[in-house]
Amino acid sequence: MKFSYKSAGVDIKKADDFISNIKSSIYQTFNKSVVQGIGNFGAFYKINFKKYKNPVIISSIDGVGTKIKLAIIANRYDTIGEDLVNHCVNDIAVCGSNPLFFLDYFATGKLNPTIAKDIFSGLIRGCRKNNISLIGGETAEMPGIYSNKDFDLAGVIVGIVERDKILNKNDVKQGDILIALPSNGLHTNGYSLVRKIFDTKTKLFKYYNSIHSKLIDELLKTHKSYLSIIQKSLNKFKIKSISHITGGGIIGNTKRVVPDNLKIKIDWNSWEIPEIFNIIKNAGNVSNSDMRRTFNLGIGVIFIISKNILDKFTSFLKMNKEKYYIIGEIN
Repeated sequence: MKFSYKSAGVDIKKADDFISNIKSSIYQTFNKSVVQGIGNFGAFYKINFKKYKNPVIISSIDGVGTKIKLAIIANRYDTIGEDLVNHCVNDIAVCGSNPLFFLDYFATGKLNPTIAKDIFSGLIRGCRKNNISLIGGETAEMPGIYSNKDFDLAGVIVGIVERDKILNKNDVKQGDILIALPSNGLHTNGYSLVRKIFDTKTKLFKYYNSIHSKLIDELLKTHKSYLSIIQKSLNKFKIKSISHITGGGIIGNTKRVVPDNLKIKIDWNSWEIPEIFNIIKNAGNVSNSDMRRTFNLGIGVIFIISKNILDKFTSFLKMNKEKYYIIGEIN
């Protein structure tokens, strides 16, 4: 028997054709800092360091977790790429950084160009909305690792910040106030528990009057980007710290941006928890502690500010049509 890489499950030509077909869309994310035409093994980005006094490069890597499995079940792939970009953008934006460029990693058992195109449409849309360049990545066929429609999606983001503009948790003091902005549902965390509770298509596609949609539609809502309001806030106010509420919940993530000797006091009744979380809690008989540790419970980011600027900051948020909650303080 004659063997080939294609007979082993890896079709290099199909992958090359796919990349060629989406190149024009990827180029739409490019700006004048992207260095093109070199044809090397890496992506090149020219930074104008003259704009900065003491620049610091910041990077982060993440994935969208098992939300991918719900996308596969729903046969809907056009949102998870944007989920990934927005998650990564938020992770470095809350540090005070300005995102510059993004790289993706997409691995699957067998490349389906139609599915891959939908995934990349989300990546490209997310990059364009956040004004960052998708400058490179990896598309890999890995039969034996991934089966059927299974795949994984991850991304790396790189940004830049002036050293004296980096948010420092040591600025947080007792008496500081926590101002939260709402999430757009689960974002990209808690899906392993969700899939354990809603373990059939019948459960996932059930229509709930309380959310005016099928459960699957609510679960696949896109992870929200907070880049614009974060940057506007940092340009106008002295923000002590900002937390991005992902895996670990409100306390788990906010602890990361607060000194160890201080405590976080949350008023859990200060906002109305979105109905989707009540559906999950009731269907799975999940305890309050597990809900708080697993999900964002309707909170996307938290600003920690001095009490002295509370009125001005909340007025600023109202002026920018941002819904907010005053959810606690630092003790």
